[in-house]
Amino acid sequence: MADQTKILTAEQESKLRQPIDEYVGGIQEQINALRKDGTDRVIEIQSTLDNLKRDRIYTAQEKDARRAQLQKELEQAKKVEAQHKDDVAKLIADAEGYLKAHFDQDYYQAVAASCVQEKAWAQEKYQAAVEQLNKDHQEMVAKLADAQEIKDEKYVHKNRLFDAKMQLAKDLQDAKDRRHAAFEHQYHLIDLLRMSKFTFGETAAQRWENYKYTFNLRNFLLRNGLYLAIAVVFIAMCILAPTVKKVDLLTMNNILNILQQASPRMFLALGVAGLIMLAGTDLSIGRMMGMGITAATIVMHKGINTGGVFGHIFDFTGMSVIARVFLALVVCIVLCTIFSTVAGFFTAKFKMHPFISTMSTMLMIFGLATYSTKGVSFGGIESDIQGMIMPKIKQLGGFPTIILWAVAAVAIVWFIWNKTTFGKNLYAVGGNPEAASVSGISVFWVTVGAFVMAGILYGFGSWLECIRMSGSGSASYGQGWEMDAIAACVVGGVSFTGGIGKISGVVTGVFIFTALTYSLTTLGIDANLQFVISGIIILVAVMLDCLKYVQKK
Repeated sequence: MADQTKILTAEQESKLRQPIDEYVGGIQEQINALRKDGTDRVIEIQSTLDNLKRDRIYTAQEKDARRAQLQKELEQAKKVEAQHKDDVAKLIADAEGYLKAHFDQDYYQAVAASCVQEKAWAQEKYQAAVEQLNKDHQEMVAKLADAQEIKDEKYVHKNRLFDAKMQLAKDLQDAKDRRHAAFEHQYHLIDLLRMSKFTFGETAAQRWENYKYTFNLRNFLLRNGLYLAIAVVFIAMCILAPTVKKVDLLTMNNILNILQQASPRMFLALGVAGLIMLAGTDLSIGRMMGMGITAATIVMHKGINTGGVFGHIFDFTGMSVIARVFLALVVCIVLCTIFSTVAGFFTAKFKMHPFISTMSTMLMIFGLATYSTKGVSFGGIESDIQGMIMPKIKQLGGFPTIILWAVAAVAIVWFIWNKTTFGKNLYAVGGNPEAASVSGISVFWVTVGAFVMAGILYGFGSWLECIRMSGSGSASYGQGWEMDAIAACVVGGVSFTGGIGKISGVVTGVFIFTALTYSLTTLGIDANLQFVISGIIILVAVMLDCLKYVQKK
């Protein structure tokens, strides 16, 4: 049973906090007086100087004169700030020492205990209300004979139970709010004392408190349920592998192999993620991989090419190896960007769905690449290229440096998405193209730009994959890779509704699918069953994404 005498009223809670507020408030008044002509004046002058740079009312001469005057005032204010610095520091230390000694013991613990009792009392009140409602309902039903009246009474009873449940939720939330407000009050006082400067530990404590305060199990499962399920599957495979197949999945060699295989796929996923951000997709990724790898193999081929393009046999042996490597990269990027830009143009200009435009380029790429090369494989590339572009560091256990290429791509695309105008416009157009257009954003150029960026990333990815596989490129290579890239983005939280997604999610999705495929292959699971598992994961990921979208609406 809840002890209602331990539940604090608002007046009692305020009375407990009063000595703390009075003591710290008195110190705060002294600090404010010391900061008035010093720190506060410095902040004010610096803000005025910043505004002066953007001000177009004054002439250049007037700005210079005003700036010189403000600089003199700033120097004077900084002198006053320096004079009072030690006094302010002592006062802050005094206030913080008092808070440390009294806030938790004299105030917060009492409020937290009160909230616990308040929640228990709310539950008891709810149970009593439900029992009374059920009793009244049974008595009322016993008095009724008409079927419709009984039906109406059941409907009313159901509504009354719902109201009681809502009242319980309100009472619990009120108790939760009181405890949270009490916790935050200490940091509010520290915020005033230090002018919003918190230590790492204080910042972490506030973030953890805010996470607990806003935590919602349903939302948590919507965001992370799939990851938790996949984690359980991985754990199960790691446990079963040593027993069933006599292999250990959690070895450094396996982890490095997964990262190595994921690196070229990272480029593809990063490219298509920008298109999914625009509520689009790209079906041509796999064929672009085949085209890029074929072109790169032709340029970097060991010796004269054994196959031809439209009947012409290429010979790049007269060029240095490093020149051929960079030429292959340029060719891959140019070819992929051209076809990607064509799809982007038709999508942006004629409002064509990316499914259609990229399907068209997919067919064109595959047709041209197969027809021109007769679909043959072009053999291997120069043997020393792999060691030149992606050497393995023996001192680090054979660490494959291809991973560093993927890390660089992630960093660059993250910067573009989060720190550039184009990235902000990408989110805006993906979220609401009509509103973005009204606000002055060119939807056409943002869409085309996303396709161009995707083409560049596809080119880089196909070039890296060619070097990783030491060539052997053919037009049929990369079939199905578009599904892996799109699935990685969806699993990583890039929403098909547009305007929602993070680079960290894309990276997570790529690692999940690569690790899952590698682990299932290591365990000897049939490739056809792997498709079934991948399909289930994609279906669940999209279902969760749809549920989140419906919840937002």
